[in-house]
Amino acid sequence: MTYVAGARALASVALIVAMAEGAHANRESEALRARASVDIYNLDRDQAIAGFRKAIAVDPLDAAAYRGLATGLWLSITFRRGNMTVDDYLGRTVTKPNAAATPPPPADVAAAFRDALDRAIALARKRIEQNPRDADAHYQFGAAVGLRASYTATVDGSVMGAFKAARQAYEEHEQVLSLDPRRKDAGLIVGTYRYIVSALALPLRWMAYVVGFGGGKERGLRMIEEAAAFGGDNQEDARFALILLYNREKRYDDALRTLTALRERYPRNRLVWLETGATYLRAGRPAEAERFLNDGVARMASDSRQRMFGEDALWYYKRGAARTALGRGADADADLRKALRSEGRKWVYGRTHLELGKLAMKAGKTAAAREEFLTAITLCESDNDAGTADEARRLMNTAR
Repeated sequence: MTYVAGARALASVALIVAMAEGAHANRESEALRARASVDIYNLDRDQAIAGFRKAIAVDPLDAAAYRGLATGLWLSITFRRGNMTVDDYLGRTVTKPNAAATPPPPADVAAAFRDALDRAIALARKRIEQNPRDADAHYQFGAAVGLRASYTATVDGSVMGAFKAARQAYEEHEQVLSLDPRRKDAGLIVGTYRYIVSALALPLRWMAYVVGFGGGKERGLRMIEEAAAFGGDNQEDARFALILLYNREKRYDDALRTLTALRERYPRNRLVWLETGATYLRAGRPAEAERFLNDGVARMASDSRQRMFGEDALWYYKRGAARTALGRGADADADLRKALRSEGRKWVYGRTHLELGKLAMKAGKTAAAREEFLTAITLCESDNDAGTADEARRLMNTAR
């Protein structure tokens, strides 16, 4: 999550780099951070947060440990809000937060996040002051301010408020790549913002260029792929980012290959099964989708850990959609009704009503179908899901 001429000169440079990197490393802290990162991706968030705190106790000067703690606290907030899936960003403007009303984060968690992140930033900044050419110090600083940008956009709901931190993170990681081109892990932030800028409308894209962001969708995606292959502290972050971007690009086979690797590495993360089923659905392969969703529902039923907000509704909506596509109306209807009876997000309810409308149309119940589509439009428009609302309008116009 964190991360010249002859042979003699080259060897000297390599030695200096190794010494500089080792000067800030504490093996015990690194091991604790690595374990905590695995816990995060296995949905063992409390265990992960405790692990990062242990890493801090072992090495109070480890900026990455403080950043890891802040990441765990941020993810605990998004988990409670239920906005951790590809669907929360797919088909929507990538820089626009969800419009649904969400409760403020717990005050103690928000305060702990700010404290940990401020400490990570201060430690990295001090290292830069001591050695402006310390690539890892720039990496740690950029990663920390990048996390601040993500929190501001997703928790505070302020894209404009996140802009300054996002630009600073981008510039710092471009500096990392300039100082040490081997640091492909810095490509995650740089590549992500390049991809985002390329997706903006032309006037906004030019504004982004003026203030210092680069563009280029293909280059950005390639940089993220290189970060995912690099093996740095943010390798898994890059892999999860690729799931979203491959789905956006309709590169479903690439997304599914990435998901296969993540299922093997994080068998306790039931949400990876959810994303696998959802990706098969988008790829038009409902039978495979149902198979993974059945497996995931079984995992969820036997998992006593806290659910993500709205998680049950998501599982039943997705499986209901797969069964609708397979022409199994009774099974689909049962799942979709379960989704509506479960606590969930408005866009999930809206998409569930869309599927119920499809079932009603197949049964020749046009009045019921139109009612379902109208409900889908209302719910999806209230929760930043314009694409589904448009689909519901199109289908409603055919239900005559």
